[in-house]
Amino acid sequence: MTCVVDPERNEVKALRRIAAWRGLRVIEIGCGDGRLTLRLAALGARVLAIDPDADAIRGARRSLPERFAERVRYRVGRAGRLFGRKESFDLAVFAWAL
Repeated sequence: MTCVVDPERNEVKALRRIAAWRGLRVIEIGCGDGRLTLRLAALGARVLAIDPDADAIRGARRSLPERFAERVRYRVGRAGRLFGRKESFDLAVFAWAL
């Protein structure tokens, strides 16, 4: 069975209301399979997407469309260990994660 998430694109509409994403450096915490990551990239953001689940990250990397390869990086990681990063971000996204 195919799972269709947000066929009305309400999530994208809501994201557009939050920010002008084009060119922003975004960290997505708890990216899972990268579904939201791809939506952020389609809006023009440059995204570092992290998740503690290595299998989810492997799957997200495998399904990354070539057109987003320059804008998306997937990493295994946890939100509690971000303080050592020497990167800065314009926005942080933490959605649908526990």
